[in-house]
Amino acid sequence: MFTKVNSCANIGLNCELVEVETDQMKTDQFAFLIVGLPDAAIQEAKERVRLALRNSGFRGLGYKTVVNLAPADLHKEGPGFDLPIAVSILQTTEQLDLIDLKDSLFVGELALNGETRHTSGILPIAIFTKEHGYKNLYIPETNAAEAALISEINIFPVKNLFQLIAHLKKIESIEPLKNSGMFHSELAPTFSADMAHVHGQEQAKRALEIAAAGCHNVLMSGPPGSGKTLLARTIPSILPPMQEEEILEVTKIYSVAGLLPKDRPIITNRPFRSPHHTSSGVALVGGGKMPKPGEISLAHRGILFLDEFPEFPRPVLENLRQPLEDGVISISRAQGTLTFPARFTLIASQNPCPCGYATDTEKRCTCTPMQILKYQKKVSGPIIDRIDLHIEVPRVNFEKLQGGAPAEPSGVIRERISRVHDIQRKRFKDSGIKYNAEMRPQDIKQFCQVDQASLDLLRNAVSQLHLSARSYHRILKLGRTIADLENCDNIQSRHIAEALQYRPKEN
Repeated sequence: MFTKVNSCANIGLNCELVEVETDQMKTDQFAFLIVGLPDAAIQEAKERVRLALRNSGFRGLGYKTVVNLAPADLHKEGPGFDLPIAVSILQTTEQLDLIDLKDSLFVGELALNGETRHTSGILPIAIFTKEHGYKNLYIPETNAAEAALISEINIFPVKNLFQLIAHLKKIESIEPLKNSGMFHSELAPTFSADMAHVHGQEQAKRALEIAAAGCHNVLMSGPPGSGKTLLARTIPSILPPMQEEEILEVTKIYSVAGLLPKDRPIITNRPFRSPHHTSSGVALVGGGKMPKPGEISLAHRGILFLDEFPEFPRPVLENLRQPLEDGVISISRAQGTLTFPARFTLIASQNPCPCGYATDTEKRCTCTPMQILKYQKKVSGPIIDRIDLHIEVPRVNFEKLQGGAPAEPSGVIRERISRVHDIQRKRFKDSGIKYNAEMRPQDIKQFCQVDQASLDLLRNAVSQLHLSARSYHRILKLGRTIADLENCDNIQSRHIAEALQYRPKEN
């Protein structure tokens, strides 16, 4: 008997409807086939489902059973089809009546004893369920809190196959979950570092405040031990909490990547990703046979910290060109092209030379001019051009390390940055962007008007520093953020002058 049950497949961060069709043919030999471009995990579902059915007290398959995952030209992966396959087989073998399931989606992995297991990518599936008008979503119990972030659909947490069938037969009801409303944590976030812990480095702190206010990219350069890594790790402490839309975006990425914490399946703190310099290009941008998000997507709406910037292989860093410019990364494979969001703030740090002491005032550099030049040329010009703030982080003297006035804590800085983020949200309310660093040429023309003194300053800078059109636009964006920090409606010459100070110095 032919039956059909609805399920869903994750394709990048989006989903596609998959119809699980099952039929049996009476033959002398037993066979169980799954067709429809399944991967190895789905092919192995034959053994998981067969034993889950038997260990849950249901009758064996018998005859020749064929399961088709339609559409047949869509590549499918993962164990999430175990549950719909089992339900479809039980209907085909007449162990479950042909009840109307057209408004329901089934997703979940089965253990051999019939219990459900945690399955990745449930949040995008819950969003798909709501957007396409389905009323019911049956998922593993361990994924229920994640799916409950989405309202207006019935989320049924399934413990095991026997419980699900009892529910469908109306013998024992499974209570649907209500929307959890977990977008904001009741606990105050904790940070590993605070700006109050950083002694000295006032210029670097100012630059990082500007960067956090407008989501601008930063490159810090200085000798070893000057505090570059500590400064980078303080940035999450000065960033305001994410808005609900941003929380949903980030949680969706982590759900597909299988990185959601099981005790709290939602990401409310801004991500801070710090891949090692031996990371591959695929690890950084994402990929694989069926592409998954990489570090730059996992840093979406947060910080991507690249320590020892020149030590990353040059081809790996070149992969950053598109996401730094467009805020997305497109990954092409034979099966198609997937696009992942990548709106992150790049914080990079480097030494000025191989030994690290070329700019140190107290320790002598042992590198030759050729070695220094070769080291500095490891990062290409187009990448350097996409970084808004270039700052020197010098050695801190003993007096500042030992005492002096207490440094400003992160909480005070975060309040200023929150005010600037509010200004930007109102400014870009209907434009599809959120922060100054994301402005397009038409936005710059509208929101970055300058007076004559600023225009003269920019003209001289473009001529003398040989700035590219991209650099010119980035200076205007940076000037807009500096003006916002001072609560100025218009960009003034002092804002442009400060923005120009953060351009890279000629060697």
